[in-house]
Amino acid sequence: MTFLQNATCLKTRCKNKPLPSSYIYTQKIVSKGEFYLTAYFDTYHQSLDYLNLILQITNEYPCAHSKRSPLHRAGTMSDVGDLPKATDESGKSAQASAEEDNEKQEQDSFEIDEIEISDRESEDIDINHRRIKRISKLETLPNARKLCLRNNLIKVIENLGPLADILIDLDLYDNQITKASCSPPIENLEVLRVLEVLDLSYNRIRVIENLDSLRSLTKLYLVNNKISRIENLSTLTNLTMLELGANKIRKLENLENFPNLEELFVGNNKITKLEGLENLPRLRILSLQCNRITKLEGLDKLLNLEELYLSFNGISRIEGLDNLVKLQTLELSRNRISQIENISHLVKLEEFWFNDNLVAEWDQLNILAPMKQLKTLYMERNPIYYAPNSKCMNTAYRRKILLLLPWLRQLDATLTGVGLRS
Repeated sequence: MTFLQNATCLKTRCKNKPLPSSYIYTQKIVSKGEFYLTAYFDTYHQSLDYLNLILQITNEYPCAHSKRSPLHRAGTMSDVGDLPKATDESGKSAQASAEEDNEKQEQDSFEIDEIEISDRESEDIDINHRRIKRISKLETLPNARKLCLRNNLIKVIENLGPLADILIDLDLYDNQITKASCSPPIENLEVLRVLEVLDLSYNRIRVIENLDSLRSLTKLYLVNNKISRIENLSTLTNLTMLELGANKIRKLENLENFPNLEELFVGNNKITKLEGLENLPRLRILSLQCNRITKLEGLDKLLNLEELYLSFNGISRIEGLDNLVKLQTLELSRNRISQIENISHLVKLEEFWFNDNLVAEWDQLNILAPMKQLKTLYMERNPIYYAPNSKCMNTAYRRKILLLLPWLRQLDATLTGVGLRS
C-alpha cells in the first residue's frame, strides 16, 4: 500500500454489530457505535490492497457487553466475494503473504514461561500478541482466574490442568485453533470445572463439540469461525450469552435447553427463517442482522425481549411483534419495508432504527406521534429523506420530523436540541 486513496465510512446498528455487504455513504459517529469500512488502493496498480473493518462499540450496542474486542460482535462483512483479490506490490496474493508471515512468526514463537509477565501471581493474566505457539507451563501462573491469550499462534487447546480448579475466564480469540490430524479443534476443556467465560472467536472451528462438561459456563463466544450448525450445547443450561456471529449457520435450532439465556447474537450468517426461539423465556437481546430473513415471525414467546436487531435482511412488513411489549430497541434498517405499522402497542420503545427502507409517504410517520417515550429515530435514506427528483436530502426532512416528534433526542446521527440539552 502506497497511498490511502479512498475511505468509505459506514454505519449500521449491527451491534455485536452484524455487518452488511455494500455501503457507500458517510456517517458520523453516534452513541450506538459505528462500523468503519476503509478501502486502501495502490495508486500504481489501482487494485484493492487492503480491506480494514473496524467496529467501535459502546455498552449500548447490541452485542455481547464485555471487555471483548470491537471486531467481536454481531458479525463482520457478509459478502466481499466480488471485491478484487488483495495483492501486495510484488504480486503475491494476500493469502500467500499471510502464510509466509505465519511461518516466520512460528519461527520466532515462545513458550509461556519464556514471556516476561509483570506479575505471575496475579489473578488476571493477559498475554496478547506475544507469538505464543502452545499452551504450556501454566503452573508458573498459580493464581490465574482469568487467562487471556489473544492474537497468538496457538493451534491446540491443551495442558490446562494446573488451572483446573480456579480458571473462570479463558480467552483464545484470534489464534489458529483448527482440526489437527484425528483430534477435534475444541478439546481438553473438560478439566476446567469452574469455567464461566470461554472465547474461541476468530479461529478455524467448524463444529461445536466437547463442551458438555462445562456446566458452569455462562458466556460463550464463537464469532467468525466456520460453524454451520448450532449443536452439542444442550448441557450448558447456565448460559446467559451466546455469540455465534459471522459463521455459516443456516438454521436456528437446538436452542430448547437454555432457560437462562438472555443474549443471543447470530448476525452475519445464512439464516432464512425466525424459528426455534420459543423456549428462551429470559431472552432480552436478539441480534440477527445480515442474514436472509424475509418475514417477522416466531417471536411470540419472547415476552421479556428488550432489544431486537434485524437490519440487512429482506423483511417486507412489520408484523409478529404483538407480544413484545417490553421492547425498547427495534432495529429494522436496510430492509424492504414501505409501511410503518403494528408498533403502536410498543409503549416502552425508545429507539427505532428504520433507515434505508422504502417509506415514501410522510403520513407513515403519524403512527409515531403518540410514542412520547421515543428518544432515537433513524429514517434517513428512505424516499421521504430525498428532495423530489433528487438524490440530495430534502431540506424539510429534519424540520418535518421534529415538528411531529419534538421530544426526540436524536434524529439519525445528529442530536436534536432536546438531546443536546440533556
